[in-house]
Amino acid sequence: MSAEIIDGKQVAEDIRNELKATVAELKEKDIVPGLGVILVGADPASQSYVTAKERACEKIGIYSDDNRLSAETTQDELLQVVERMNNDPKINGILVQLPLPKHIDEATVLLAINPDKDVDGFHPMSVGKMMIGEDTFLPCTPNGIVQLLARSGVETSGAHVVVVGRSNIVGKPVANMLLQKKEGANATVTLCHTRTKDLGHFTRQADIIIAASGWPNTITADMVKEGVVVIDVGVNRVEDSSRERGYRLIGDVDFDAVKEKAALITPVPGGVGPMTITMLLFNTVLSAKRANGID
Repeated sequence: MSAEIIDGKQVAEDIRNELKATVAELKEKDIVPGLGVILVGADPASQSYVTAKERACEKIGIYSDDNRLSAETTQDELLQVVERMNNDPKINGILVQLPLPKHIDEATVLLAINPDKDVDGFHPMSVGKMMIGEDTFLPCTPNGIVQLLARSGVETSGAHVVVVGRSNIVGKPVANMLLQKKEGANATVTLCHTRTKDLGHFTRQADIIIAASGWPNTITADMVKEGVVVIDVGVNRVEDSSRERGYRLIGDVDFDAVKEKAALITPVPGGVGPMTITMLLFNTVLSAKRANGID
């Protein structure tokens, strides 16, 4: 029997509708959540991503302060824009789109963001609080994964989760979030990576696999057990002459084969992807509530 597909688009839409209602309630109190967006350079993928974020803000009623800077922008000039947003009460969240041009130090820029407006969850203070289980802004893609599991009725408490990938953006934070002593977590987590010997030895033990390696077909059918839940974070472009654009997008999992053994699985596209922007909106609304003393 084929796996049930976890529809990330639908889950994201459900959360956005909830956020839209919350934003409407805040506006009745003269509170308008605001997101400051900074894009340096003209990378097409980054431009597309930022545009999608701004449209998402508009749809649920969040104010968006759009700042598109040239690739020649200096680090000091960028830091001045960040500082302006730090001091602007209309801005509840600050998003600096990565990657930045090579002449700008990303760590310095991220450190300059007020942690109270760090809706990406990348500031070292946010990461530290996440690690010790304190309330903070959680990174968007990992939090989206946790939400997908929770809203799909997947029990994580006591489950063995195998995370494949150790990036600071997905692998490390989602592993940490799922082992926390709290609802929607309490898992036993194994973190695997490119130097793991016999990856299949670990993935075959998993109740839940989170694939975030960045390589297509990292997880194949012989590497999973019957009834596993599979969250595929990967987005890989592979050539496909049958498509008008000449390529198609696939994840890190051999979807067609693995879905015949899995209980639940996310597709690519349409799985984890829609959740990332949605959780950015969630953090921005949360920040606005916190700034106004609303629980």
